[in-house]
Amino acid sequence: MQLTERHRQYWRRNLLVTSVLLALWFVVTFVAAWFARELNDITFIGPLGFYMGAQGSLVVYVLIIWFYSRYMRRLDREYDVHESEDE
Repeated sequence: MQLTERHRQYWRRNLLVTSVLLALWFVVTFVAAWFARELNDITFIGPLGFYMGAQGSLVVYVLIIWFYSRYMRRLDREYDVHESEDE
């Protein structure tokens, strides 16, 4: 199958948003855990390192999923690759 320039644009935008969200996931998951002791010096509803490990990271994960779903729905409609609403 030959990809058109429109397909390439769609996939570039898809890969860009996926890369950014994956980088955010990495920061929240690994960097926050790596610097947990230093983050505990910051108080935000308790020590920030503990809060990010127990609650904050889960909130960020849900926001990542929500944003990706919203963005991809809009992108699919823009490039006319969305599923029909009739099904």
